[in-house]
Amino acid sequence: MNILIFGPNGSGKGTQGALIKQAFGLAHIESGAIFREHVGGGTPLGKRAKAYMDKGELVPDDITIPMVLETLEQRGATGWLLDGFPRNMAQAEQLYDAMHRQGMKLDYVVEIELPREVAKNRIMGRRVCRNDGNHPNNIFIDAIKPQGDVCRVCGGALSARADDQDEEAINKRHDIYYDEKNGTLAAARFFKRLADQGETRYIALDGQGSIESIQATLLGALGLKK
Repeated sequence: MNILIFGPNGSGKGTQGALIKQAFGLAHIESGAIFREHVGGGTPLGKRAKAYMDKGELVPDDITIPMVLETLEQRGATGWLLDGFPRNMAQAEQLYDAMHRQGMKLDYVVEIELPREVAKNRIMGRRVCRNDGNHPNNIFIDAIKPQGDVCRVCGGALSARADDQDEEAINKRHDIYYDEKNGTLAAARFFKRLADQGETRYIALDGQGSIESIQATLLGALGLKK
């Protein structure tokens, strides 16, 4: 099974992606990791990408697309979950065309829908427990709201990550994601149209629900029960 997942920062995409990976035994392929593996491994594509990255330039799609496809083929023998790519309309079209040429099937596209302001608040509301960074605490989510200034799980001291409080950086990332003309949502809509034509299946999830309710809906749509 091959799955593409969309969702803005703050939507819980990582949580739901981990659920899919565990339920189906898929390779979780994240776009940033693809670049790190190719560049760090000194592959021919990685060397070409590094030349652009060293100059602070965006890596062209004619390098990025083959890099993504190569990784999908190498690591996705039992299926894959692709996260963080494509980021724009042009990449979506090129990825689909390349997959089609190679006979690679896309079974599902998952989109976690979340209003932009809610997504930003969730990011800025995250708090990290000094005792265990995996303890969920967020001042804007009632279900995991801290106990005052301490962790809701263990009572440990909490802090906010600096990058979670960088509103300008958050807005820049969301400008790209929520752009329905050329950005990531445009890419998602491209695959939605393919689903309407019967070429894949599209699952839209309400990101404002509880983690448990989203999981149940997602697993049901994928043919499993939670």
